[in-house]
Amino acid sequence: MKRIVMLMGLCALLYNTGCKSEKEEVKEGETNYLVTTPLKIDTSVAKEYIAQIRSVRNIELRAMEKGYLQNIYVDEGQHVKAGQTLFKIMPKVYEAEMEKAEAEANAAEIELQNTKSLADKNIVSKNELAMAEAKLKKANAELALSKVHLAFTDIKAPFDGIIDRLPLKLGSLVDEGELLTSLSDNSQMFAYFNVSEPEYLNYQAALTGSNAKTPVNLIMSNSQLFKHPGVVQTIEGEFNNETGNIAFRAIFPNPERLLRHGETGKVQMVVSLKDALVIPQKATYEIQDKKYVFLVDKNNVVKSKEIHVIAEMPDLFVLGDELKEGDKILLEGVQKVRDEDKITYKFQDPKQVISHLRLKAE
Repeated sequence: MKRIVMLMGLCALLYNTGCKSEKEEVKEGETNYLVTTPLKIDTSVAKEYIAQIRSVRNIELRAMEKGYLQNIYVDEGQHVKAGQTLFKIMPKVYEAEMEKAEAEANAAEIELQNTKSLADKNIVSKNELAMAEAKLKKANAELALSKVHLAFTDIKAPFDGIIDRLPLKLGSLVDEGELLTSLSDNSQMFAYFNVSEPEYLNYQAALTGSNAKTPVNLIMSNSQLFKHPGVVQTIEGEFNNETGNIAFRAIFPNPERLLRHGETGKVQMVVSLKDALVIPQKATYEIQDKKYVFLVDKNNVVKSKEIHVIAEMPDLFVLGDELKEGDKILLEGVQKVRDEDKITYKFQDPKQVISHLRLKAE
């Protein structure tokens, strides 16, 4: 009997010891995670907008008269000066028309002189004198018109610029209005980009004066920063109803003529954000180009939540409306937990978190 009691006591002791060890192991294995909440702040961020780059002046040069292309004085990509002759259309027909108009004007002037002489002697009526004067005016007008037509056979540059492609070759028959080339003034460049309605309202609210110019930078298509900063020059008058955006126009100096008409790039502008909802970047994780956080519910269970980042700051993401200020999110250990895991955590004030941010997600 004593042996049985001793055996039962030993078993109980071993059982209690085993349970105690297991409990201690669980307790030691528990992890206290850091949890925080999103924070609303007024801030500003450097945001990038896709931009279309255009010359300050870009025009099509077209033939004003019909004829054979007699001379081409420029080449594609050449820089030309204002007033420089670019093309010549064979002028023979227009020269002949001008000579004819000159002869008719001379004849009309002689006729007027004769008629005036006769009118002074009362040989012809004043009406005949008036008719002779009118005939001379008509002849002079036709002469002036013929000179204009002849001048149109020389196509000249209206301003300094760069010649585009030459679609016609020497000797081509040119119709009136046919495209000869395009001319771009690249001394300065426009950059057009679209801004959302909230960003537009924040932009207008942040202006300090009616003549204030917002500085902007240009990131070229090779991801290099264009070395000459620009300014926002104007804003279109209407929003696009389909996109909800409005077009801004920035202007950039281009002294080296590096930028060309038709390029693309990104305009970088500092945008003011009021009541922006921010979270630490290290509180997020990424799956297939989508960003997520772990929300902690009232039962301390973590659940993944997709977020949309509308702007980035050093160590911080500015979010859309997927989260609220009071939502608890996992700050550290996002790579160690899974959906529906129950955790123990320590809460850290978001202001304190932001003031000490230096590391990325663990």
